[in-house]
Amino acid sequence: MLVATALLIIGLVLLVYGADRLVFSAAILCRSFGIPPLIIGMTVVGIGTSLPELIVSFSAATHGQMDIAVGTAMGSNITNILLILGGAALLHPLTVHSNLIRRELPLMLLVTLLCGVTLFDNELSRNDGLALIAIAAIYLLFIIKIARRAEREGNDSLTREQLAELPRDDAGNTVAFLWLAVALILLPMSTRMVIDNATVIADYFGVSELVIGLTIISVGTSLPELATVIAGALKGEDDIAVGNLIGSNIYNIAIVLGIPALIHPGTLDTAIFARDYWVMLGVSALFTLICLQRSRRIGRLAGALLLCGFIVWVGMLYEFPSVTFW
Repeated sequence: MLVATALLIIGLVLLVYGADRLVFSAAILCRSFGIPPLIIGMTVVGIGTSLPELIVSFSAATHGQMDIAVGTAMGSNITNILLILGGAALLHPLTVHSNLIRRELPLMLLVTLLCGVTLFDNELSRNDGLALIAIAAIYLLFIIKIARRAEREGNDSLTREQLAELPRDDAGNTVAFLWLAVALILLPMSTRMVIDNATVIADYFGVSELVIGLTIISVGTSLPELATVIAGALKGEDDIAVGNLIGSNIYNIAIVLGIPALIHPGTLDTAIFARDYWVMLGVSALFTLICLQRSRRIGRLAGALLLCGFIVWVGMLYEFPSVTFW
């Protein structure tokens, strides 16, 4: 058990590091090919925050472990809001200035509602997967369009903060290719370490793979979001901290759920829709309401309530695993 726990932690650290290096190298290579920095920030870097979840869900789906794949995606969305946003707001109250974020929030809520449509029958089909991937493509095109407009007008703080955070040009393609090679070695190895040892831990504690995906794996794969939000909050870049969480939650639904549906369509644990989906929808709606309030401020009280919500949710999963809301 101790060995499995240690290997799981090591695997999560290597997974997150490998994903970070992959995004770093991809951003540099895209710049060398003449792709505008704003497009890189909105696509490569934006999707990069969901890369650990995507890699885990892809690997789990190829081995028929759909509960881990779906649990990781949904658990990451819940973790992003309750744990990461709550912790960041408790550390440093956040204020949403960007109008771009205020446009993305209803989109996140809409995508979450559409997710419920695909999960209502307790299965994911290839048609569901195609629909989710199509949603991801539409979101990307929409967000790039409105970001370009904001960049031209020069009045949106989110686009300025994202451009400032891109890797420097002077890193060079040779360095980028070296990090790409390192990432391609680390990612498959670390992913199997995470999934295999998570399965061992689930068996040891007598809980389902779904619960492990919703909690331990989702918290581990959310480390990039945690680092981004804390760094943004400490530097006063509140918009990029909140904006990355919104983008990550949309990608977690549209891509991290969509790709496993294409790879291994089939029946899911009934608790996914009856319990976990409603928690995800509820916290997403709460997130939207907090950010759209007139003050646009996420204060320490809100942060404390979100953190308490995370503790209650995790406790419910382990103490009352049969609880459902549908």
